[in-house]
Amino acid sequence: MNELIRMEEPAAHVCQLTLNRPDAANALSHALLDELSEKIDHIQSRSDIRVVLLTGEGNKAFCAGADLKERAGMSDEEVVKTVRKIGDTLRKWEKVNVPTIALINGAAFGGGLELALACDLRMMSSSAKVGLTETSLAIIPGAGGTQRLSRLIGPGRAKSMIYTAKPVEAAKAFQMGLVEYMYEPQMLMEEAQDLAACIARNGPLAVKAAKKAMDTGFNMPLEEGLEIEHAAYKSTIPTTDRTEGLNAFKEKRRPEYKGE
Repeated sequence: MNELIRMEEPAAHVCQLTLNRPDAANALSHALLDELSEKIDHIQSRSDIRVVLLTGEGNKAFCAGADLKERAGMSDEEVVKTVRKIGDTLRKWEKVNVPTIALINGAAFGGGLELALACDLRMMSSSAKVGLTETSLAIIPGAGGTQRLSRLIGPGRAKSMIYTAKPVEAAKAFQMGLVEYMYEPQMLMEEAQDLAACIARNGPLAVKAAKKAMDTGFNMPLEEGLEIEHAAYKSTIPTTDRTEGLNAFKEKRRPEYKGE
């Protein structure tokens, strides 16, 4: 039986997950969500993983969102529970303690874009499109789209995308800050792995602390956020990594961090 999510380690400290349902546009079935949850648990149990890349199999779709074929036979109550399951799984993904990077290699609509929004960073193929298209189906984004998109690109742009249900091409997505990087399709994976390697070279405890400080403090008043930052900074001071960083700087060499 093929894995619905393929896990690979293309470089030291880098984990890559690939949604592996190309015949279904990598849609979020119940089974795929269960497998994603298992993969999250595995990633969180390993101190050697410092960055996670997430992409979709094939070149047509990153993730088409919810599996509408699976949903067709559901009752109203089952549909609501399924959307809640998607939302809960994305929240769990968002809480992974290392940086996560979405490689939007193809279409990302509905829950597929919501999955990308739950990542720390987004890299997009210049030939891909994204959108929260739910209002065209007489529903709304229900797995975080109305909240994460507006926080990322501002309420006005988010409302425009959601009210119209129109897909957005890569150049516009990049211009509005929906994605942080855009590359030609043939360059996307190479650039993503370069970015992951760049992050993985830095102090892993420091990167985790920075992620926690930013994510926790984002919606707090500035004074509270600064206290969170200070506590996160203090946590890095007694580490052997910090000593290694200082020594490497003095000795004009690349530091070798161990996450200790």
